[in-house]
Amino acid sequence: MERSSMLDHFAEELRLARSTAGLSQAALAEAVSYSAALIAKIETGDRRPSADLARRCDAVLGGGGRFVRIQRRISRETVVPYFREWAGIEQEATALRGYEPLYVPGLLQTEGYARAVLSGPRLLSAEEVERQVAIRLDRQEILTRDRPPTLTVVIDESALRRPVGGPEVQGEQLRHLVKVGEGTPRVRLHVVPFAVGAYAGLDGSFVIATPPVGEDMVYVETQLGGHVVDRPADVRRAVDVWESIRGEALPHQRSIELIAEITEAGPWT
Repeated sequence: MERSSMLDHFAEELRLARSTAGLSQAALAEAVSYSAALIAKIETGDRRPSADLARRCDAVLGGGGRFVRIQRRISRETVVPYFREWAGIEQEATALRGYEPLYVPGLLQTEGYARAVLSGPRLLSAEEVERQVAIRLDRQEILTRDRPPTLTVVIDESALRRPVGGPEVQGEQLRHLVKVGEGTPRVRLHVVPFAVGAYAGLDGSFVIATPPVGEDMVYVETQLGGHVVDRPADVRRAVDVWESIRGEALPHQRSIELIAEITEAGPWT
């Protein structure tokens, strides 16, 4: 697979900024609390920088946000082509409303769960799976930044009971959902219980993004890829469907309690 040009750009800018600051790789590594081996790999373009490392490099080297901006470009370049537009929209959104009937949403997945989801179909090489896992985890940085978006997700109960990756991986994922739901004020979780029966959401997952300026946009993904929807009538329809789905779901606190109950009752380790 072709290497990201932004990855080489980050490496070059990091080498130049470090040299200008009079720091060795070991000194920079100590200043940003990462290993010297990792800094060396990033400076040769052999490793992707995380969002956290980019922020620390900006702080230590006086980048003024330059490294964060390049890192975001790297993430957009290295995601699968059909997701690139949405990756940028997601990064800039002030609010995200999602629905997922089959899996835990990507922004809330643990590393083990994400790896199981991506490797399950056996369509990707081991190297590509690891690359996509890293990208998915990087995307989650938006939830811990200084001004995170409001994330409201509705999940079907079946997604909580399917042992993706086996009991240990699923158990870790469920505990993570409880932790995020209880400890992250701008994340709201709602579960549609089995007892609801048929409802609008069973037709498939989607996400609605509210940008800082302009109208809402919707991302829909199928077996053939994903696409961004911005036609006003279609967006209004998606919002109506999402509100209908949320109306069937449990309130946030009761949803957290149900996830905890499933965690305790299931064959999770």
